[in-house]
Amino acid sequence: MSEPSPDVSPVELARLRAEAELAEAQLAAAQARAALANAEATAARLGVTTTGTGSTAVPATTAAPAAPAASAGPLSAEQVETITRGYSFAEAALDLGALVNGEAVPGAQVRIPLAMTNRHGLVAGATGTGKTRTLQGLAEQLAAHGVPVFAADIKGDLSGVAVAGESSEKLLARTAAIGQEWRPEASVAEFFALGGVGSGVPVRATVSGFGPLLLSKVLGLNQTQESSLGLVFHYADRNGLALVDLADLRSVLSYLTSDEGKVELEGLGGLSKATAGVILRELITFADGGADVFFGEPEFDVTDFLRTAPDGRGVISLLEVPGVIERPALFSTFLMYLLAELFELLPEVGDLDKPKLVFFFDEAHLLFRDASKDFLAAITQTVRLIRSKGVGVFFVTQTPKDVPSDVLAQLGSRVQHALRAFTPDDAKALRATVGTYPTSGYDLERVLQELGTGEAIVTVMNEKGAPSPVAWTRLRAPLGLMSPAPGAVIESTIAASALLPRYRDAIDRESAREILATRMNAAHAAQMAEDAAEAQAKIDAELAKQRAAIERADAAATKKARAEEERLLKSMRTTPSRSSTSRSQKSTIEQVLGSKATQTILGGVIRGIFGTGRR
Repeated sequence: MSEPSPDVSPVELARLRAEAELAEAQLAAAQARAALANAEATAARLGVTTTGTGSTAVPATTAAPAAPAASAGPLSAEQVETITRGYSFAEAALDLGALVNGEAVPGAQVRIPLAMTNRHGLVAGATGTGKTRTLQGLAEQLAAHGVPVFAADIKGDLSGVAVAGESSEKLLARTAAIGQEWRPEASVAEFFALGGVGSGVPVRATVSGFGPLLLSKVLGLNQTQESSLGLVFHYADRNGLALVDLADLRSVLSYLTSDEGKVELEGLGGLSKATAGVILRELITFADGGADVFFGEPEFDVTDFLRTAPDGRGVISLLEVPGVIERPALFSTFLMYLLAELFELLPEVGDLDKPKLVFFFDEAHLLFRDASKDFLAAITQTVRLIRSKGVGVFFVTQTPKDVPSDVLAQLGSRVQHALRAFTPDDAKALRATVGTYPTSGYDLERVLQELGTGEAIVTVMNEKGAPSPVAWTRLRAPLGLMSPAPGAVIESTIAASALLPRYRDAIDRESAREILATRMNAAHAAQMAEDAAEAQAKIDAELAKQRAAIERADAAATKKARAEEERLLKSMRTTPSRSSTSRSQKSTIEQVLGSKATQTILGGVIRGIFGTGRR
């Protein structure tokens, strides 16, 4: 015990000592009650306790609660010893709980090596069997060992890690019975919100970063449409069209299906206008449902999940996911996007003493539902390779059958809570689950249906990479609050976050939508100018044609008038007398000028001079 500070007054020192003695007394009382309960239960059931080999009996009341006799449960003393050795690790480990053999065996602690948590794991069980509390306990211990943790907080229950737990007589009795020295303790937590919908630090992704494969899963596209969407992304990348939000992708699809973009659409080869139209309609429906807020900038840097507190503890990053029921595909696919980003950005580090991050993938069945072959292949590859980046992944779901076999084979540790078998399909799933476990001393098909809340069948990967013995385990209680944290605590934590100023406000920079709008406006203006020039050319050609016709008419009229004039002059020169000639000339001129043809010719000449004539 450390020496008290010299600044502490005698009164304060006495108060602290009294509180410490009271706490010790309460713990001792709880342990005594737990021991008494164990002894009474054993005595009531058997009266005496025998060894697995039939050796001398001893009274049940004399048996230490930390090592109940083998006959108290389905396991023999040798089997209990084998399991105890199987979970005794020299290196740092997470304490899961105590072995159960009829009663809890405090001396047989079930643990998972810290270094093996990057070999991934599974936490499964029916609703209400304690999966969330298991997840919370694992997250708290990982953080205490300096490992950052990411988890999606589906119902808000995990937020309690940020607040010290509340003691109770029942809690102390339970924890003492499994050898847990429980104390209330808060963890360092950071709260995030998907797309800023909620109260946490916003987590956004760009459409380009999300990629066609994940987006196809969200939109529910078939394999042909998924391939076509990939061509659209390829076109955008090739033409420098940044796909930041859903509006950008809609703009690209609208452009390719328009008259302006039909030539480029044909150049993509495998993308038909009909398929592009289907994708566009799905995208519009998706965006109108409110999903557009999840995409944009600033794009979240997933390495911000790999943070530790000044005291060395890992930060537990909790992602608030509103409306999971309404958007299950979006939720699960977004988590897969974060995991894929970690895989892309983190360097290779090999096997470490402890992971750089442990990622809890809650409601994992939503990820695999209706997934395409390419999508499943991408998940399998990511899970298989990401451990070399120092990242461990724990899938949390209801039954192991929710996880594809290729992915399940990558999961080194399993914590299986109770399963229910109400239907033939449930019974089939139960038998399939039992078949995946190593041989054990349990009737697992029966035990998996009888597990109490907070109990699980556990097997982990040991330090040598081999599976540990199957252990019926009563799990440890979390040290934090086992209910949602008060709103004031969450709000103050968010307000104090160093990440909030960086991600709070959305940014709308120039991207595909603006670039295509400018391009289409320019093309429209150019087309209008071309149409205007073409129309003007037609007008000019028509005017030139009319001017040429007028000029030809004028020339013909002039020529005809001159010919008539020459004829008249010639006629006048051949007249015998002046008077008669004059009269004859007058008569002739009058006749000529008065003729209808001459009037028509002269009228045409005059109108031609003023430019008002049209022939």
